[in-house]
Amino acid sequence: MSHRYSLGLDFGTESARVLVVDIKDGRIAGQAAQAYAHGVIDQTLPTSGEKLPPDYALQHPQDWLDSLAAAAHAAIREARIDANSVIGIGVDFTSCTMLPVKADSTPLCLTPEFKNVPLAWPKLWKHHGAKAETQRINDIARERKEKWLARYGGTIGLEWFFPKMLETLAHAPSVYAAAEVFLEAGDWLVWQLVDGPFPRCAAGNLTRSTCQAGYKAMWNAKTGYPSRDYLKAINPRFADVVADKLPGMLRSPGRQAGVLSESSAALLHLRPGIPVSTTIIDAHSGVPGAGVASPSTMVMVLGTSSCHMLNSRIEQFAPGIAGVVEDGILPGYFGYETGQASVGDAFAWLVQTFGLSHETLSREAEKLAPGSGGVLAIDWFNGCRTPLMDANLSGAFVGLTLSTKPAQLYRALIEATAFGLRWIVEALQESGVPVRRFVASGGLPNKNPLLMQIYADVLNERITLAESDQSVALGAAILGCLAAGSEVTGYAHMSQAIHAMARQREDLSYRPDLRSRKAYEQIYPLYRTLCHCDGATANVMRQLRELTS
Repeated sequence: MSHRYSLGLDFGTESARVLVVDIKDGRIAGQAAQAYAHGVIDQTLPTSGEKLPPDYALQHPQDWLDSLAAAAHAAIREARIDANSVIGIGVDFTSCTMLPVKADSTPLCLTPEFKNVPLAWPKLWKHHGAKAETQRINDIARERKEKWLARYGGTIGLEWFFPKMLETLAHAPSVYAAAEVFLEAGDWLVWQLVDGPFPRCAAGNLTRSTCQAGYKAMWNAKTGYPSRDYLKAINPRFADVVADKLPGMLRSPGRQAGVLSESSAALLHLRPGIPVSTTIIDAHSGVPGAGVASPSTMVMVLGTSSCHMLNSRIEQFAPGIAGVVEDGILPGYFGYETGQASVGDAFAWLVQTFGLSHETLSREAEKLAPGSGGVLAIDWFNGCRTPLMDANLSGAFVGLTLSTKPAQLYRALIEATAFGLRWIVEALQESGVPVRRFVASGGLPNKNPLLMQIYADVLNERITLAESDQSVALGAAILGCLAAGSEVTGYAHMSQAIHAMARQREDLSYRPDLRSRKAYEQIYPLYRTLCHCDGATANVMRQLRELTS
């Protein structure tokens, strides 16, 4: 067999993508994507037509399997390979997307009893229905001075695992009682591959990802989940949730979760027995997919939102980070996650609002000097993730006049996201976490040169770009390769596989412009003044949200 391949299964918000990747050099032999039939369920429940609350965002679990099968068939056809040459499968998934299931992995939303109950359906990562529950989880942790809270910058996020479980207990207690397992969608999907599809699965064969559990479910390799006493203090009926509803073995991404079952092999037109990697959060998969295997390099996955990841040899707690997890991204390192909740989607909002194209606005914005002609933006259009972890904050523009042009707003938004990124980097460095290199990946770097140049100017750092424009799915394929083992792949170390299969571009990088860098040194402090967590601007935003909600 002259060529061997790994599959990267990438589950996004709207679709599933499959890459067929040559493990020798990372060449993409075939790829395909398939949209979910039901998309994001945020208006009405498909089974009953019931109107959903405004903060709901659900998905249909059968869509994941159907879209995977269609995309896998198409990608393998395009690659023109013998399916027997596939030696590994890796999976990345949005997070925290989670669902309640029976012990055989059947989603409760697919049972007659619960098909019309919204909270029986998978809650997508951007489901924001657990506001009160998130507040209680944080309040009790602070009152009890829980030490693990510092690992998450002092705040548990609205989109995380335990808030969504607690929301189910509070608002759909019958669903909570019937759920024998709560788990992340990525773990559920891997469970289907190695033991299903449902209802064939057994809870004893469930693998939970240290990545998803560590960043979204307050799990730690040394201390486990939060204590029973803490969970009982939140709600007495929540005391035994870990023992009763969170079965499974914790494994890190790149480790084998099992092998492809006969039924799942038939679904995907593959052979049974192919090693399947433990899943990884989609953005985190962009780290190996960008060719980064070493510590102290920040990988910026830039899309509708941004996730900035870093591997380090040391564990330090920093304010407002989304988490530091041992083996959270790659085995052997402490993985740091930070992020910005609104980046590309804020630019898209501006484009749609003014009816102008990105190309037009970018061309006009490039003519402007740093500072956007006196306009300064706050980039919290979907709340602030890092470093304030406050979903109740909102976006703003300062310095508008009757002569302000759309291009000024466009550039000001780009500059604001760059300032937000610099704030994140400084928070890590001030806490003792070294950040020495920067690699950009995701959808935006190759589409928006102005964005990348402004980021380099504001950071005063060189930024290289991931070679592949499919770095997230490529990262999943690399993890699938690792799961196959060195005796199959020939790679003795994780770094060998990553460097062989993914790289940064050699033909393009962004370096800071001296004049622009000096200008931003004067403007950045103004941004920080506006964005003070207890400042007038932030407090007005919170009060407005309360008055109008």
